[in-house]
Amino acid sequence: MSKKIATLITDMFEDSEYTEPAKAYKEAGHEVVTIELEAGKTVEGKQKEATVKIDKGIADVTPDEFDALFIPGGFSPDQLRVDDQVVAFTKAFMDEKKPVFAICHGPQLLITAKALEGRSATGYKSIKVDMEYAGATFKDEEVVVCGDQLVTSRTPEDIPAFTRESLKLLNK
Repeated sequence: MSKKIATLITDMFEDSEYTEPAKAYKEAGHEVVTIELEAGKTVEGKQKEATVKIDKGIADVTPDEFDALFIPGGFSPDQLRVDDQVVAFTKAFMDEKKPVFAICHGPQLLITAKALEGRSATGYKSIKVDMEYAGATFKDEEVVVCGDQLVTSRTPEDIPAFTRESLKLLNK
């Protein structure tokens, strides 16, 4: 069954952390919808290898429209978490127990949404302490699946495991 995946992304995302999972989700028959503050603009990856056209502005969507949330890493999550609408959108997925996939710096949005307490998760090593302060049990593993809902990974090297576990949850 095809799922609709909200993807929170802006400039300076880690290119492969968006492109590789998004390609796999689409190949598996799922719909990937890119969301930023403003619809129609084009955002560029940190490595300047990928550009992404934004499908929807955050003010034009609700979590109810989507089956899962995908947060690629890079500097994108840190920029997005200053917006209250983006944070509330993120928190709603965690509160409603919908699948959430966050890689590298992606968990920064979950930290700001105060949605990691009591969870096992991983992320880029520079946000380990932040995740622990947010109440997460940090695991230095290529992929951590918590509560049959949250999938987290550390770096681009972990993308195969991240994508595999994300697809498992999407296919349930």
